[in-house]
Amino acid sequence: MGGAILDGLRAADLTATIRATTRTSPANRPGVESRSTETDSDANRWAVEGASLVVIGVKPAVVIPVLEDIADALEPDALIVSVAAGITTATMESVVSNAVVRSMPNTPALVGKGVTGIAAGSRATVEHMARARGLFELVGWVLEIPEARIDALSTVSGSGPAYVFHAMEQWTAAAQELGFVEADARQLVEKTFAGATALLEVSDVGPAELRRRVTSPNGTTERAVAVLDDAHLAEIYTAAARAALARAEEIARELGR
Repeated sequence: MGGAILDGLRAADLTATIRATTRTSPANRPGVESRSTETDSDANRWAVEGASLVVIGVKPAVVIPVLEDIADALEPDALIVSVAAGITTATMESVVSNAVVRSMPNTPALVGKGVTGIAAGSRATVEHMARARGLFELVGWVLEIPEARIDALSTVSGSGPAYVFHAMEQWTAAAQELGFVEADARQLVEKTFAGATALLEVSDVGPAELRRRVTSPNGTTERAVAVLDDAHLAEIYTAAARAALARAEEIARELGR
């Protein structure tokens, strides 16, 4: 995810200096200065010196140690943006005196089609939120929400690509059961999903109406949709989202944050 943000910044042709740290090998991206914490113990502090925007893109358990490491090297007006799950803005604010924004992007940010939720900490102003929004708009669409809703958002858009890929897996298997070889089955399913999404993006109606337009009365699609409805998919998707939310809450408790 950090790489997607870096690529978004580079694509925007910004004049600002971009610094990044990695655990092992330095990031090899044109226009990005990079150091490895494995070979330079002061790499994180070097990265934030003079920075107006600091993105914390590490695993949740490492967020607080990183903030403790850089706290006295931060510029007083630097904005901290976290992309880690489970660590609240209040916890981060207990370590640094800066404004903090919490974010939850998803993996399509890698191709500029991300969905990111952002939530303000207690010190974040309208201007801070605008800066955070501008950052993530470089890699997709942004929704500003209260922090109490960010775990729920993660179950929909954060985990959402996995649900789509899971459905594609099942349809591909179904196509193979109908006699298509794997390569053709994949192409049929993947291009159908991509085409349907593209159609939705340019349409002035929602998915329910687009589905209706494909579903001719007494036709093959109607028969298939009836099977899906009989499986109570709406209840299954709600149960899946609630399971993901419960796990997000468990992770937060495990981290003690």
